Amino acid sequence: MGSFSIWHWLIVLLIVVMVFGTKKLKNMGSDLGSAVKGFKDGMKGAAEGDQQPVPPAQQVAAPKTDANTVDVETKTRS
Repeated sequence: MGSFSIWHWLIVLLIVVMVFGTKKLKNMGSDLGSAVKGFKDGMKGAAEGDQQPVPPAQQVAAPKTDANTVDVETKTRS
């Protein structure tokens, strides 16, 4: 009862082909293959360290628009 014979799998395959059609199954297979290939390439690139570090963004001072605005620096206590 635990495993299916080859005839069970052939019948299941036949039903799947009849429901989806061969063109749809071919498209799904190629999409899955390209997704796996892209994932492997991404993991390979991350493992090798091909990605260049991104430099930190420079802070640009915003122009004062209001004469009543006070610009203050805060300091943390240590």
